Amino acid sequence: MNQFYQQNSPIFPGSRLYAFWKFSRPHTIIGTSLSVLGLYLLTLGVTSTSFSNVHIWHILRTWAACISGNIYIVGLNQVEDVEIDKINKPDLPIASGEFTREQGNLIVIITGILALVLSWLNSPFLLGMVTVSLAIGTAYSLPPIRLKQFPFWAALCIFSVRGSIVNLGLFLHFNWLFQRSQGIPAAVWVLTVFILVFTFAIAIFKDIPDMEGDKLYNITTFTLQLGQQAVFHLALWVLTVSYVGMIFVGMLRIAEVNPIFLFISHIIVLIIMWRQSRRVDLEDKNAISRFYQFIWKLFFLEYLIFPLACILA
Repeated sequence: MNQFYQQNSPIFPGSRLYAFWKFSRPHTIIGTSLSVLGLYLLTLGVTSTSFSNVHIWHILRTWAACISGNIYIVGLNQVEDVEIDKINKPDLPIASGEFTREQGNLIVIITGILALVLSWLNSPFLLGMVTVSLAIGTAYSLPPIRLKQFPFWAALCIFSVRGSIVNLGLFLHFNWLFQRSQGIPAAVWVLTVFILVFTFAIAIFKDIPDMEGDKLYNITTFTLQLGQQAVFHLALWVLTVSYVGMIFVGMLRIAEVNPIFLFISHIIVLIIMWRQSRRVDLEDKNAISRFYQFIWKLFFLEYLIFPLACILA
């Protein structure tokens, strides 16, 4: 995965800044950034709030808090997984020796504190969202709990944070900032359920290329239990259910969205996804990683498509 971002990064490879860029796990940074932007746009759409220059400041403060929390979570995972990463992801900064473990710990501590302080300065909803996310991220990676050892709990950690906590928390946060009193509208619940199911597919797919290191260090995953092919097809059908669900939302006009735009956009993405999946050779680790990168791009895309469908409603 990092090879992809190395090729596309504007930061000079080999620099300290680039090492920090890799440490932050760029695909998660992009996902978090788009979730902040997407939920802001969605809140504008469903609450009929007009854009204001003041909102830019709200978005930046929210983004800073969420990005800090994101780096804490992915950084802690790297600090605790150095030996595993030397096999599965040897180009990560601590595994490759670009950062020492102590430097990694320092980054994790600073970003964790920063995330809590920044969210506290924003709103009670953002503070609650960030606090719960950090707690789950800590339980995921840190002994003695270390939930990532157990496939069910590992997947639950990932899709509960990305799927429900982030989406609902960000909507309530922006809704509070805009001083709207309405409850959570159907459109927010639809996006939350979609991302919840979608992130489950990401959670089980991400371990397919990492069988060697996980097996050596007794990290039980669905891939080791069920096999690569079974997990690949399971993830593919979970994603399909997500898109079919969105298509029905458009057809049945369940949420505050433009049904034609929602229907057409998700039909197109679903067809493209299946065409890409047929090109994957499960014997080729690079091919699996490329498809995993493609899934993340679909994840990014949804945070643009769905809010746009709400704005066009």
